[in-house]
Amino acid sequence: MKPTLLLTAVLATLPALRSSAADIQVEKSGSVLHFSAGGKIICDYQMEAGEVPEGVAAVFKHGAHLHPVYSPSGKLVTGNHPEDHRWHRGIWMAWTKTEFGESHPDFWNQGKGEGKDKSGDQILAEVRFDKLDKSWGGVDGGGFISRHLFLDHSHAPDQKVLSEMWQVAVAQKELDGKLTNIIDLTSTQTCATDKPLRLPKYHYGGLGVRGNQAWNPLDAVTMLTSEGHDRLKGDSTKGKWVHIGGQVDGMPAGMAILIHPSNFRFPQPLRLNPKNPQLCIAPSQDGDWSIEPGKPYVSKYRILVFDGVPDAEWIEAQWAAYSKTK
Repeated sequence: MKPTLLLTAVLATLPALRSSAADIQVEKSGSVLHFSAGGKIICDYQMEAGEVPEGVAAVFKHGAHLHPVYSPSGKLVTGNHPEDHRWHRGIWMAWTKTEFGESHPDFWNQGKGEGKDKSGDQILAEVRFDKLDKSWGGVDGGGFISRHLFLDHSHAPDQKVLSEMWQVAVAQKELDGKLTNIIDLTSTQTCATDKPLRLPKYHYGGLGVRGNQAWNPLDAVTMLTSEGHDRLKGDSTKGKWVHIGGQVDGMPAGMAILIHPSNFRFPQPLRLNPKNPQLCIAPSQDGDWSIEPGKPYVSKYRILVFDGVPDAEWIEAQWAAYSKTK
């Protein structure tokens, strides 16, 4: 084929390729980035700590997370400030059992204490939004790059432990016949001092996902791992992907979290909470490790949000495609 004809043939395919992906709009409102397609919200990125619901202690204010997250039809799939765990926050990254010098900052249970409502008198450690580098939208998708700080307040105020960069891409596409909202999340964590963050063996901490509060009853949420396990058999096992879902307004919806094969300790250990709709990708389950100075810790996940019940064969095919990306 002549070069001119070849170029014409390639250009002719572009409208078809673009029609398979939605135009993503991004809007900044205060400290929230809203991503939408066709007038429906895909997800929000909460930057600075947002307000808590009425009756919830202010110590539980938190940011640096994704919530709400919706399916293509507009079904809410994430939860925030749930009554049983006020520190759960949509989709987030945090470590639980840690050692930083002589300190033991817990970045997961932010605001937790011994009070009647499980609130503390002060925040001893937190993941705090630092700055937004950029955000974008358009026919090629949307996204943002931002910075977070892991801060230890237990010995000195605002002691920096880790610096984190989030690189997030947002899209809506037909994937093998299923309309899907896609969130690609890459977290890069680096030591903020010359001291490592040691992470002893522990059953959770890492990427956290809290499901819709409507899934809170034990029989209202379903979980499925790449190895075919449900929430009970799948807890403390390893997987390439994991799905969480349930009924929302009388229809099934949920999200599959795909784990990139380049991630530390892949296939990664899973914490599937037996008491509420929450899961965690938890590398510390496999034993002691640490994030060392000069050695960035990079973790990559693709979150597929869709309507309907999970199809293991379809999710596996999407993971296979994702596994080939860099």
